[in-house]
Amino acid sequence: MHSTIFAVTAILAYLAAAASIYQSLRTDYLSALETRRQKGATLVFGFLAVGCHALTLSTLFDAEGDLNIGFLNTLSAAAWMIATVLLAVTFFRPAEKLGIVVFPMAALGLALKLSFPESTHFLKNHSLEMRLHVVVSMLAYSFLNIAALQAIVLAVQDWRLKTHHASGFVRSLPPLQTMEKLLFQLIGAGFVLLSVSLVTGFLFVEDLFGQHLAHKTVLSIAAWGVFAALLGGRRFRGWRGRTAIRWTLGGFAALMLAYFGSKMVLELVLHRI
Repeated sequence: MHSTIFAVTAILAYLAAAASIYQSLRTDYLSALETRRQKGATLVFGFLAVGCHALTLSTLFDAEGDLNIGFLNTLSAAAWMIATVLLAVTFFRPAEKLGIVVFPMAALGLALKLSFPESTHFLKNHSLEMRLHVVVSMLAYSFLNIAALQAIVLAVQDWRLKTHHASGFVRSLPPLQTMEKLLFQLIGAGFVLLSVSLVTGFLFVEDLFGQHLAHKTVLSIAAWGVFAALLGGRRFRGWRGRTAIRWTLGGFAALMLAYFGSKMVLELVLHRI
């Protein structure tokens, strides 16, 4: 019962945070006072949401402390982590506008978990090293998910500026150079975490290329290669703009298929774990 109350509160707070961001889209980024007020409201609702959402995640564990990694449970946990990472990033960088997508998606992920009970799928390896691998993997996914959203916003901003339609939404965003710098900072952090995730996977996961993990492993390595090439291209060839956007979205697409695409097919379509 308490878990349901926390879940509903989190959903409402996520939607309130998203509504606050929507209101901020009408405010010029250079209007510092109004921007700070709206950002403050977004952070208050956002932290209330992730706090209540975190309290619902206790249902991921059974009485013995085993971790249930069923599809909807994992989706809810990933949505919580993405929202939490975004809020943390927002303290240091102007990333709050991405919450207009992240917060409703977190609310949806939590609502799905609340509405559709699913069979349990417990993590077979209970070691601390394996749990570390899971946490680092989810952090990597969170940073690169936010980077993908940033790339989409950057693409819209770039197109609007080039077609001389810099009004409304675009005027509420930081300058293009600031947005692009933030994109590569997010990619850099996500790439480091993804590298650690792959290393810990090779060290601690049994039969990493086994029947249920081969596709995930190959796609994760492919995503790592894409982001490595992008960061190298940025460093040595000055890649930016549309090239950076395409590579970011391509790398994230591979990572999303690795983390959730195969899991959804196995559990929800083929009913295999």
